[in-house]
Amino acid sequence: MSSKRKIVWAITGSGDRIIETTRIMKELNEKYEAEFDIRIYISKAGDQVLKYYGLFKDLEIDFDKTWVEVNSNNPFLAGQIQLGQFEFMLIAPTTSNTVAKISLRIADSLIPNAAIMGQKVGTPIYVMPSDVEEGVVITELPDGNDLKLTIRKEDVEHVEKLAKMGINILKTPEDIKKVFKKHAKS
Repeated sequence: MSSKRKIVWAITGSGDRIIETTRIMKELNEKYEAEFDIRIYISKAGDQVLKYYGLFKDLEIDFDKTWVEVNSNNPFLAGQIQLGQFEFMLIAPTTSNTVAKISLRIADSLIPNAAIMGQKVGTPIYVMPSDVEEGVVITELPDGNDLKLTIRKEDVEHVEKLAKMGINILKTPEDIKKVFKKHAKS
């Protein structure tokens, strides 16, 4: 039996910083391979985005365990989290839709359901939202072109609500490294 501690890395349908996030997660998987078993759970929209960016096959090669959402309870993630089987849950990158669902307690899809259940049992939850601050942001499309997005007050309010609920908000993919360092025993 493995002495590795399990981690959930949940990927939603946000393309914002997905390339950087997958690169950092691959580095962390290699660095902490003796300590952590990273399990990837991908939302239906996340599946589309990963394939659009050409990253899905790489994740399957670089990580041993990946699952794509069928419904809010399949694969059986929320139950595993409730039973304390995971060290922490990382949702990165996170769409404004997923952030809103978690803040409003709408558990009708896999990742919000698991996050809500994780909160109920005290599992540390880390979220890297695409919409952290109001204003204009530039993100990179799969073809290398830039996409200009305007982040609205309403989306930022949901992020702020998550923070008040005790969910840890990450602003950049680099912040993920701090999470692993915090939970590492070595």
